[in-house]
Amino acid sequence: MEKILKGVVREAVKTLYNSDINDDLIQIQETRRDFRGDFTVVVFPLLRFSKNTPEKTGEMIGNQILLTFPAVSAFNVIKGFLNLEISEKWWKDFFASMAGSHDLLTGCLIRNPETILVEYSSPNTNKPLHLGHIRNNLLGFSLYRLLSVCGHRVIKTNIVNDRGIHICKSMLAWQKFGNGETPESSGMKGDHLVGKYYVLFESENRKQMEELIKKGMEEDEARNSTSMMKEAREMLLKWESGDSAVMSLWEMMNSWVYAGFEETYRLLGVDFDKIYYESETYKVGRRLVLEALDKNILYRHSDSSVWVD
Repeated sequence: MEKILKGVVREAVKTLYNSDINDDLIQIQETRRDFRGDFTVVVFPLLRFSKNTPEKTGEMIGNQILLTFPAVSAFNVIKGFLNLEISEKWWKDFFASMAGSHDLLTGCLIRNPETILVEYSSPNTNKPLHLGHIRNNLLGFSLYRLLSVCGHRVIKTNIVNDRGIHICKSMLAWQKFGNGETPESSGMKGDHLVGKYYVLFESENRKQMEELIKKGMEEDEARNSTSMMKEAREMLLKWESGDSAVMSLWEMMNSWVYAGFEETYRLLGVDFDKIYYESETYKVGRRLVLEALDKNILYRHSDSSVWVD
C-alpha cells in the first residue's frame, strides 16, 4: 500500500502544482495510534512545490487524492502530516485477491519445512475469554494457517492456567454464596458463571479490606489479611494436598469453564492440537523452586512467598 500511495501522491502533486517529483521526496508511514488514519504522508518535503503552508498543502493533496483514489475514504491534516484512512472495502477486496492468487501461494512455499509450535489463547479458568484472548486466538490461528500453507508442520497448543489462588477465589465465592447454582439452573455459559463468582469474591474482599483499613491497617497488608483471602489461601493448600472435597469442587467448576471456552472457540473457528494444563505441569516447577531454596539460590520472604535476589 505504501508503494501505491507514493504513486497517488506523486500524481496529486503533478496535477496540483505541475511538478514531477522523485519518490524519495514522498515519505509514507503508518499513522500514530493517537490519530485517525492508516497511513500518513509527511507534507514538509512537498512545500517547495506548493509554496503554501503545511496545513493548506495537506488539505489540497488530501482532496485531490479523494477525487482520484477511491481506496482512501477520508483524511485529516495535523500540522505537516496528512493522515489517510483506507476504506474497509479496499482492504476486503485486496485480501480476497491475495487469497485467490496462485503466485502468492507458490512464492511462499519453502524448500526446508520445519516443525513449529504455535501457542495461543492460554486462558485462566476463573473467568470468560476477554477481548485480548479473542485477539490472541485470531492472531495465533492465522499464524498457524500462514505457516501451514508455506509447507511447515505446525502444532497448535493452548496452555491453560487451571490452578492457583485466582481459581480458588471463584471456588470459595461459589461455595459461600452460590447456593448450588449451575450453568443449567442459571442459563449462563459456564465460564460466565464462574467469572461471576470471581467478581463476587473481589467485591466481598474489598468490603473486608475497607474495614481493616478503617482500623488503621495499610492497604497492602489489609488485602492479604481479610478472612476471604485467608480462606482462599487455605483452599489452595488443600488443593495442593489433594483434599477430595476441594478437588471435586475444582473439577466441577473447571468443567463448566471448559464447556464455555469450547463454545467460544467454535464460534471463533479456532482449535488446538494439544492442550496443556498447569495443574499437570506445575509440580516440576515447584520441585525446581524447592531445590533452589535448599541451595540458597532463592529465599523465602516473611509472608512465605519465594524471591530471587
